Amino acid sequence: MNKTTIFYKSKNILIEKLEKLSNIEVLKEKNFFSKFFSTKKFPDIYFHSGVLDDDSKENILNSKITIVNSFAAMNEIIARTKISHEKIKVIYPSINVQYKDPKETKVKICEELQIDSESKIIFFTAKNIKSSGVKEFLDICSSLNYQNFRIIIATTTKQMNNLEFQLPKYSNLENKLILLKDYKNIDELFFAADIFILPTYNKFFSSNILKAMFCECVTFVTIENDVKEVVDVFASMDSPTDPSIAFKIDAILLSEKDFNQIKKQNRELAQEFTLENNLAKINRIIENV
Repeated sequence: MNKTTIFYKSKNILIEKLEKLSNIEVLKEKNFFSKFFSTKKFPDIYFHSGVLDDDSKENILNSKITIVNSFAAMNEIIARTKISHEKIKVIYPSINVQYKDPKETKVKICEELQIDSESKIIFFTAKNIKSSGVKEFLDICSSLNYQNFRIIIATTTKQMNNLEFQLPKYSNLENKLILLKDYKNIDELFFAADIFILPTYNKFFSSNILKAMFCECVTFVTIENDVKEVVDVFASMDSPTDPSIAFKIDAILLSEKDFNQIKKQNRELAQEFTLENNLAKINRIIENV
């Protein structure tokens, strides 16, 4: 059986699934000496992510198909390598979360954290909370007129310790803030949350926005991030310090009908990007390589 060869810059859950298939062979990255003394083999399918460096360009130009996780990445590659559209495909990051009933999960989390389940939960988490806009997130929450809400920030102990030095500035949020260090069941926090805000400075696609949408959160994210391709205009922030976002959040919290409709629409849209659906997409590509 002829195997389809793949190569990637960084592994994700979709690639992990592909590695287990009998018709897939993962090309190994060559060490220093083999780069000079052996012929380089290029993959049928190259999964590109991150910076477009010289090695990436070489793989893109010599593979049959390149997979990227956004149209912004695709357009950059086409502009800088001049490859044809036919040689590059977009598959958004995969959602691999076991669905739980948001209402039941919220009651459970609220009991655990000893907060009123009738309060709206505004959630923030990220691998790097500083570059993902935690300060801007707190500024937004400080500007809200709506009062019946609680804020959950979940991150590592190290990042939380650094954040705590900035918290005296936000004394008006003191009774609303819940800080969770190294919390194990992050997915449950997504299901319990009502709103997820990411005023990030990072360009590369934020999969947390997709997860939040899948978990029926109302989401807001900056247009600087590639995930802007998925969210609608209402959820888009012109910048991490966009002054209109607090007004938008106040408005949506005062309209329960619109609030619930957005949560439902987000859930429906995000289901397109489940791991199962993304596997089907990549399998169709493999069949035609």
